[in-house]
Amino acid sequence: MKAVVRICSLAAAFALLTTAARSSPQIQYRSGQDVTPAYEGWTANPDGTFNLYFGYLNRNYEEEVDVPLGVNNTIEPGGDRGQPTHFYPRRQSFVFKVVVPKDWGLEKKVVWTLTNRGKTNAAKGWLQPEWEINKEIMMQNSDDGGGADLENQAPTITGSSAQTVTLPNTLTVTANASDDGRPKARNGQSSLSIRWIHYRGPGAVDFETKTEPQVAGKPLKSTAKVAFGSAGNYVLRAIGSDGALQSTVDIPVTVK
Repeated sequence: MKAVVRICSLAAAFALLTTAARSSPQIQYRSGQDVTPAYEGWTANPDGTFNLYFGYLNRNYEEEVDVPLGVNNTIEPGGDRGQPTHFYPRRQSFVFKVVVPKDWGLEKKVVWTLTNRGKTNAAKGWLQPEWEINKEIMMQNSDDGGGADLENQAPTITGSSAQTVTLPNTLTVTANASDDGRPKARNGQSSLSIRWIHYRGPGAVDFETKTEPQVAGKPLKSTAKVAFGSAGNYVLRAIGSDGALQSTVDIPVTVK
């Protein structure tokens, strides 16, 4: 019931913001703006632990921003809890989760702090009952608006193991995704897809991707030829999506 109330509240807030946007000019910045973290909500796991989900807003409409791990990109407690260091433009939801133990309680918080472009922003996640979310809310916040197929399950995805490459060589990695066939695309076919992103790493990353035509009953396969701009430790992420729910696999890469 609380989840339904929250959907209504978010919808009302969005309507209010949309009305305000139509009545006043909006400034869109291609670059030069900061990135702020966002707390998305929490879910309970069967073993009694909890997932706290985080995303972010890159206020730029074009520029991708890098904030390395450390004092400018840290989570307390723990420091490194799997957060990104490479930030794509605009709002990115449910980017990663932090798992907390079953005895975490209602008062403890997980705090993600980002300092960039002269600003420090923090997102505080805790187990406030009103912030409990579920699969329906995640689908409502998906790229295509979500749909209402509550029987839909997120895809499963696997990828290449950890890799090492020496500059200026390129690297080829693969990902395979399977799905339950829900929800159906408008043409009646599966809407399963795989996309690649630069999740962590100090330099530029360029992807040349190829996804094989899907065969009924077999996983969808995507191959990415990757070029790196500089040496360092990277994480490449493959995202399997059925248009409403998604799953990810991370591939660590050492570039020499």
